[in-house]
Amino acid sequence: MTHRQPLLQDIHGPEDLQRLSYAELKVLASEIRSLIVSTVSRNGGHLASNLGAVELTIALHRVFDSPHDKLVFDVGHQCYTHKILTGRAASFETLRRSGGISGFPKKDESPHDAFDTGHASTSISAALGLLAGEALSGGSGRVVALIGDGALTGGLAYEALSHAGQLDLPLVVILNDNKMSISPNVGGLSKYLSRLSMKSKYQSIRRGIDRLVKHFPFFGPLIYDVMIRVKKGIKALFYTDNFFVDLGFEYVGPIEGHNLPVLEQVLKDVKKLGKPVVVHVITRKGKGYAFAEDDPGHYHGVSSFSVEDGLVEPGSAPSFTTVFSEALSALARKDSRIVAVTAAMEKGTGLGPFKAEFPERFFDVGIAEEHAVTFSAGLAARGLRPVAAIYSTFMQRAADQLFHDAALQRIPVIFAVERDGLVGDDGETHQGIFDLALFRQVPGMTILAPAGRAELESMLAYAAELSSPAIIRYPKAACPAGHESFALPLEKGKGVFVREKGGKALIAFTGSLFSQALEAAALLENEGIDADLYNLRFIKPIDEEYLVSILSRYETVLFAEDGIRSGGIGEYAAALALSRRLSTLVCGQGVPDTFAGLGRRDELLARYGLDAQGLARAVTALCPRPGLRLLSKAVPE
Repeated sequence: MTHRQPLLQDIHGPEDLQRLSYAELKVLASEIRSLIVSTVSRNGGHLASNLGAVELTIALHRVFDSPHDKLVFDVGHQCYTHKILTGRAASFETLRRSGGISGFPKKDESPHDAFDTGHASTSISAALGLLAGEALSGGSGRVVALIGDGALTGGLAYEALSHAGQLDLPLVVILNDNKMSISPNVGGLSKYLSRLSMKSKYQSIRRGIDRLVKHFPFFGPLIYDVMIRVKKGIKALFYTDNFFVDLGFEYVGPIEGHNLPVLEQVLKDVKKLGKPVVVHVITRKGKGYAFAEDDPGHYHGVSSFSVEDGLVEPGSAPSFTTVFSEALSALARKDSRIVAVTAAMEKGTGLGPFKAEFPERFFDVGIAEEHAVTFSAGLAARGLRPVAAIYSTFMQRAADQLFHDAALQRIPVIFAVERDGLVGDDGETHQGIFDLALFRQVPGMTILAPAGRAELESMLAYAAELSSPAIIRYPKAACPAGHESFALPLEKGKGVFVREKGGKALIAFTGSLFSQALEAAALLENEGIDADLYNLRFIKPIDEEYLVSILSRYETVLFAEDGIRSGGIGEYAAALALSRRLSTLVCGQGVPDTFAGLGRRDELLARYGLDAQGLARAVTALCPRPGLRLLSKAVPE
């Protein structure tokens, strides 16, 4: 069990904060940071962002009455202190573990989690809906949206701000400004907020003068009121306050985000306002842990690491992300048309080395996946070959742009879909299991799934020569280095055999399941079943005649895919076998109709029968008995 400090062990809910002095709250903040660092060092998680929001979260819970008042955390990268203060300190050591507490807010986990989050820029919309619902229901609860300056680069946040100003409800938006999302913030908004932040010294002096004037004997309050009116009149004559004021918000700040007394007083004042307000808070990402303060991008989302020296445990082999990074830079040296686009994920997608070598050919558009896709389509329409590197879960946000702006116009954008399939530790919001079913339906789309290094390299080069859009999808996992089949040339719509012994069963797999399929074949061989292995390579297009010729050679074919089964490649192949009246038993093994939850990738693969043992069991169960002939069927739930 994690050692509990005296103050923290007595915090069972936000109400316990009220009895603590500011000196004790400072100690409590230190204890919370120690708990976060020690837990994340073992379990992995979002470190720097959570360390930067400790005092701000304490102040919010001291002023607002959760769960009557509702706090909505954008993305959720900064919710760990909130979880600790709302009765989950004792279970915090289970963070991001199967059966444990989520790394993001979850309504099912606690009444203090008002809204599930995990993707950026949603908090203001959700909070405004909660507040409008509260008003329509006759409730009195307040609603606070906590959003980072990085998440404010997403278009959804602006739509919500515009609507909030129109509704004129007393929404409180806390803008947590730490100059970063995951990678350093980019664009006009970042520069604008920096200009506002430069006024923090003015704000501090102004508050000091205000306090002094208020305490003048006899006429202090009257003088203060006159000062306020004069200031407002001068400001109205000579300049507009700022963007937020133009939208109908009151604006307060910038406020020093680690000064609890100031934070608490400002929030108390804000709570009394009867209209929407933005409170601009300046925080330091990674505060309290030197390694995270010095390199907050590196310590944004980390695997387990050593607390003493900050070293993150290295992987046993290069990841698909690392291989993609190296392959893209190598291709760009040969082809000057290659440019790279990311949506605030320079490090997560491995584009840092590309940026360093080709800075003029690198574009970070901020947390704006929709813009990233259409911007890439514009680049491609001008003759370039953009590679848009976006996580599978975030590509969902840009489905319309992919359909309308890239595919419909047959514009050759290459989408490097990172973290496809089952993704460990982050839970439902970050699973990459829907892209196969979603984008297989797009006319003219090419979808490629590499099994190892050589295939990823050749697929990038292949996609760069297409005249239509292509997706290359790969998992957050180690990238197998060498198998003789990886070096075989790509043939449109065709895969390659990894193992071909003329057995009665075949496992056809998407590239990310290569290692599991290989091990499954070995397990089946021990049971006296010869199973051949076929690496699909192409998810779309499929050379149907070639696939039919393969299916017809086997009694049983299992399609193993690292994605949702409904609408996947297994269903397609089963329907094809049925339409061609094949006697082959064709089945699909994938994720059932569900949102996959918490767990390491290996745990999730086992949960859905996609590990080696699960695939071997499925083949054993599906091998037809002598004399039994079936057309096709789906794997039961």
